[in-house]
Amino acid sequence: MFLIAPAIARWHDGRAAGFLRVALCWMLALLALPACAGAQEAGSPPLRDYAIDVWTSRNGLPHNSLRDIAQTPEGHLWFATWEGLVRYNGLDFTVFDRSTRPGLLDNGVGALLVDRQGGLWISDSRGNIIRRSPDGQWQVWERQPHTPQVLIQAMQMDSHGRLWLLYEGKGIGYLGPDGNVVYQAPPPELPFALSFNRMVVDAQDRVWIGTLDGLVLRDTDGVLKRAPAGWGFGSGFVWPHRSPDGVMWIIAGERIYRLQDDGPELVQRLPGQIYLTAMLQDRHGDLWLGTESQGLLRISRHGLERLPAGLALPGGRVVSLREDAEGSIWVGANGGLYRLRETLFTSYTEQDGLSGDYVRTVLEDRTRGLWVGSASGLDRRGADGRFIRVQLNDRGGKAPSVLSLAQGLDGDLWVGTFGDGVFRLDPQGHPKRTYGTGDGMPGGNVRAISVDAQGVVWAGTQKGVVRIDAKGMSVPRVDGMPQGLVTAMAHDAQGNLWIGTVEGVRVLRGDRVQSIDLAALGGGRSVFGFQQVGQAMWISSDRGLYRYQDDTLSRVGLEQGMPVDTVFQLVPDRVGNVWISSNRGVLRTDMGMLNEVADGRAPRVEVERYNEIDGMANSQANGSSGPAALLRQDGSIWVATAGGLSTVDPLRLQRFRERLAPPAAIEDVQVDGTPIHWEGPRPSRIEGGRRLAVSFVGLSYLMSERIRYRTRLEGLDNTWVERGQQRSVEFIGLPPGDYTLHVSAAHPGGAWSDSEAIWTFSVQPFWWQRHSVRAVAALLLLAVLVALYRFLINRYKASNVRLEQRVGEATRDLQAQTVHLQALNSEKTDLVERLALQSEAFERQAREDALTGLANRRAFDEALARDFARSQRSRHPLCLVVLDVDHFKSVNDRHSHSVGDMVLGEVAQLLASACRDSDMPARTGGEEFALLLNDTRLEEAAQVCARLHGLFHDHPDWAGVPGLRVTFSAGLVELEAADRTPKLLYQRADRALYRAKSDGRDRTSIG
Repeated sequence: MFLIAPAIARWHDGRAAGFLRVALCWMLALLALPACAGAQEAGSPPLRDYAIDVWTSRNGLPHNSLRDIAQTPEGHLWFATWEGLVRYNGLDFTVFDRSTRPGLLDNGVGALLVDRQGGLWISDSRGNIIRRSPDGQWQVWERQPHTPQVLIQAMQMDSHGRLWLLYEGKGIGYLGPDGNVVYQAPPPELPFALSFNRMVVDAQDRVWIGTLDGLVLRDTDGVLKRAPAGWGFGSGFVWPHRSPDGVMWIIAGERIYRLQDDGPELVQRLPGQIYLTAMLQDRHGDLWLGTESQGLLRISRHGLERLPAGLALPGGRVVSLREDAEGSIWVGANGGLYRLRETLFTSYTEQDGLSGDYVRTVLEDRTRGLWVGSASGLDRRGADGRFIRVQLNDRGGKAPSVLSLAQGLDGDLWVGTFGDGVFRLDPQGHPKRTYGTGDGMPGGNVRAISVDAQGVVWAGTQKGVVRIDAKGMSVPRVDGMPQGLVTAMAHDAQGNLWIGTVEGVRVLRGDRVQSIDLAALGGGRSVFGFQQVGQAMWISSDRGLYRYQDDTLSRVGLEQGMPVDTVFQLVPDRVGNVWISSNRGVLRTDMGMLNEVADGRAPRVEVERYNEIDGMANSQANGSSGPAALLRQDGSIWVATAGGLSTVDPLRLQRFRERLAPPAAIEDVQVDGTPIHWEGPRPSRIEGGRRLAVSFVGLSYLMSERIRYRTRLEGLDNTWVERGQQRSVEFIGLPPGDYTLHVSAAHPGGAWSDSEAIWTFSVQPFWWQRHSVRAVAALLLLAVLVALYRFLINRYKASNVRLEQRVGEATRDLQAQTVHLQALNSEKTDLVERLALQSEAFERQAREDALTGLANRRAFDEALARDFARSQRSRHPLCLVVLDVDHFKSVNDRHSHSVGDMVLGEVAQLLASACRDSDMPARTGGEEFALLLNDTRLEEAAQVCARLHGLFHDHPDWAGVPGLRVTFSAGLVELEAADRTPKLLYQRADRALYRAKSDGRDRTSIG
């Protein structure tokens, strides 16, 4: 490989500086397309609506530099690297190199080309060529003696079936239909020594070659020469590109030309010093441009676009570009493989101007202004789409953590915070007043605010509900009002106030309070949101959705098809969808279907779930704040998440759902565990009695892990058998006959693909299953039966004579066997006793860590589950400590693993010495340990941890190594009512451990 930038710098004359200019009418028309919604949906979205996926050698690639990308008709993607040819099916990389069978002649792959028959051509760094046919056959053309033994940088096929080859620095040639290579050495005056890996064959079979010193052309007369000087390309970095519609493009430095009959026409001149190294025209007509060190650009109806902050590719050269059959853009660069795919959701984070990524609430005011509350303050989105920080300060002069938002009838904005009361702002965001503890506001957080029809503001606090009107702040004195934490509030169309708490729902109807018990139906307790739809009030809770309609409560939860328990906010859009935020993504279903399930007219609801794969900033939406999600006046849905603000336009959903089903492909066939070559025009012949295993895949690169599969084996199955997301099928002992396996794939909720994977094979009968063998066997059996009959008659006569003698002998044998059986019974008793002792020893080993002698993870999990249940029943305290030896890897690296093992043993001894008989120390894995402290309060457990720190600090010369000091970080928690399962208790302790590490290690963090 060679460096382009230094060579380019030698010829660059500075003319690239300047502003963006558009030279062709088609580009002007493209940029002048109307901005209506229909026009937007017809074309490509802006680059910010694309997600970037990255693969490197850590993800299975053999090398991070990808020279070329191709896609064969069945759907596989192929990548050329310096360490082999790579095939990708959306889930797994398969590498072909010199060590595989079939294999390559050299690992350095130069270029890829898919011909009209669907065959894949591969060139390498030693001048060899390979073709992989659509049926999987490999054909090799080794370098011929008269051709250079160098990298073949590019390949192109002309109209006569000749495969043109660009030899690095050595000229060109072509592989003819007869299998011979015709080589053409360049004349000395042409700059082939500076050739670039771009070669194009146009519609007239002219060959265009890019170099760092101008453009070279082989005309139809067979002569190699420079491009005409009058075209104005100059003698710098120039290379050709041919788009799928046949248009020829010439790239000269930062200038892009389109080749017309009368010569080149300037289309675009990019601003600044940009060196273009790759180009792609996609299905929308947009131009994607790879650069030497400035990432990826696109020219579209949105103008000249760069990737937004946070989505930029790393530095280095973009070598190859490819659009796959689903419209995703694949980028091969020096630093890895990248894929840009259009996403359903758009997300905004700190990099887009938000004060913080941990967004808690979002509100649209009456002027369509968008307000965003986060743990880092309050932002307002201006008309230009930029986020502007609202200047709010808490008592310490910092921005408050915003939990709730509401707009009053007068247009003022009400802001609920975490620990700083309620702020009142004017419509422009200027503070007017703050309501705090001095005004009667209870301390703690304000997670919900609602304004009634009279303009009265109701705020939900940590100690119930407060009322704010022109007279000031007051606490409603109504029997039944909640006195604890309020997590959600909303006024219905009749003016009633719905209040959500951690103990169900209260409804303030005038001067009385109605209590709605959710726990009686599915066990719901914590309420996170309300949404009125028609006459029904939908309640989001920790046990799914509840509907209150006509004084009747119904539920749609896990048992009815919801994929998660806890949901935060239900938002219906204007086209019949319902969007539901949760801790595990945004759920979407149909409003009619949701009502059918709530009415009992349908058993289950069908739900689609979206997460980071679909463009969300973070799949963890936020709840216990409000509004946590909303429908804006333009019809878009906005959701507050733990990683930013995410939005989706429901009108784009249909386009995503109508994508073509993925074609299915068979990846591998094994007979008794041994791979076989199954591709080819003839059916495979399999010997009888074998075990067949067939692996398959749906060739989609958007949501590969969500694809569903079904199979049908003609000759055995009458109907399709759905396999879910299982990617293989196995058949054992198929009877002799002819079979055809059909495999079909589908996206979640989509139709099954018509592009099936098909494999035809026959199972051969065993030799005894053949008809001729069976006829001979029948005749032989008849003869044997006749002979046997005669033999039995003669034997019967002779047996009568010997019968009496045998009876006596049998009696003696039975007596001897009785003695022998008694001896065997005694041996059996001894064996059973020994086996019982061995079983006891094995059971102890299965529950004990072999290195430290402490309980292992299995024993610890059993003890945690047992003590967790006992503590819940008896109300006795229970504490859990999760600790991790600090910088243990450095101990192994500096002093050897044997010293590390000795350190772990000494840690275990210290833990055991500091524990009571009722406590349980355990090694849960690696350098991780845990302490289960029964009947121990948090303060006592903290003292145990402090004592342990002291023991560690006082322990001299760990593992006998002078000066070796060992410390630990620990997370300590006490069982609380919110810990519904041992796993949740352990997760809290683990998070506390993470904080201890983040705070500097050698400490205990209490969670």
